Amino acid sequence: MSDITLPPRLRDLEPVRSIRTPASLHYNYTAGAATSRFLRAVAEKRLVGQRCPVCQKVYVPPRGSCPTDGVPTEEEVELGHTGTVTSFCIVNVPFMSNLMEIPYVSALILLDHSDLPIMHLIQEVPYDQVHMGMRVEAVWVPDDEIGPTLESIRYFRPNGEPDAPFETYKDNV
Repeated sequence: MSDITLPPRLRDLEPVRSIRTPASLHYNYTAGAATSRFLRAVAEKRLVGQRCPVCQKVYVPPRGSCPTDGVPTEEEVELGHTGTVTSFCIVNVPFMSNLMEIPYVSALILLDHSDLPIMHLIQEVPYDQVHMGMRVEAVWVPDDEIGPTLESIRYFRPNGEPDAPFETYKDNV
């Protein structure tokens, strides 16, 4: 395979196939004004976005400015707790500290009246029945567990509505 000649003391050693090295990354995240308002609303079981004054798109979570037009987004829009699955992934690979039973579904959910999907879990439906266009609703953690984090939404589940027409979410696939 190789023209390299190893010294005698290395010729009989097993080849190295992997190395395990402990690694960690510690950082502090400071939410800006728009994200802070969004997270405070989540702690009240409310979902809010911000509308761009130029293109009229509603972004959730809000970022404080429109990524397309580069203008501030100050108008807050109250959103409901329902949306449409625009894309999804069936997760079959376990990882450290994963508390989810494998397989499970992670999906992009376009909340009603928003223009940017959020990523969250889909549950209360077999993984092989999740599909694009599925209508879903948020399931919140108990009130005593709610905080300023998207983990306050435990997951989304089918809400029994008919599937959304592809035209209503095609730009978010």
